[in-house]
Amino acid sequence: MNILAIGDIFGRPGREALKGLLPGIIREQKIDFVIVNAENAAGGKGLTPKVADEILESPINVLTAGNHIWEHEAIHPYFDSHPILRPYNVHESLPGKGYGIFAAPNGIRIGVVSLQGVVFMDNKGKNAENPFFAMDALLPELQKSVELIIVDFHAEATSEKRALAWYLDGRVTALLGTHTHVQTADEEIMPGGTAYITDLGMTGPHASAVGLAKEIAIRRFLTGDKKGFKVAEEGVRLEGVVIEIDEKTLKPNSIKRLQIPYSPPL
Repeated sequence: MNILAIGDIFGRPGREALKGLLPGIIREQKIDFVIVNAENAAGGKGLTPKVADEILESPINVLTAGNHIWEHEAIHPYFDSHPILRPYNVHESLPGKGYGIFAAPNGIRIGVVSLQGVVFMDNKGKNAENPFFAMDALLPELQKSVELIIVDFHAEATSEKRALAWYLDGRVTALLGTHTHVQTADEEIMPGGTAYITDLGMTGPHASAVGLAKEIAIRRFLTGDKKGFKVAEEGVRLEGVVIEIDEKTLKPNSIKRLQIPYSPPL
């Protein structure tokens, strides 16, 4: 079976690319299960009910998130009624769940975990706990309920992602980094059998500074003025990975990066 994981959807350009490209990817890559990080889907910051509804019109099994999921409080009720995960390791009093159990068409049960890093991260005052301890607490029960475990680790520091991958190697099916919006070229099957990449990349406008209009980003660095926020429009592409799973061993056979340009129809 094949699992598709798509990197951070950024604003309207990212949503349009997702809608336009996803059906063809599913058909050509024979995809059985789709995971999409949507924490930047609404105007480049957060997720709203309207945008969530728009995205979930596409054949997607679950949306994962990160620190920006808290930008719009209106999305909070959707956590209980839609396949949307917030970071697992934030305070238990916050709305939503950080993991879910889903069935693939072949009946294989997939546990998906949305996890957040703590190094160099703006956690929006949500006090995310140590992700290593959080996974230690979650895995014993989750492993009893599912055949596969996919972790979206939304984190800034490459070292934190790599260290957690080594820590969980052989205990989860895949650990897939998100958040930096820059796809890395280090996809691998680790010695214990876990599929890994430091960052899935971004589905959105790449003629930008990680999605932000380049002229605004340049001004910020030149002057320190952080006023203004504008989603870029050009250089749109979809990024992510396809993980092939051996249905007999339930281990990853391969992990392959995707970078697919998108041009809206005229």
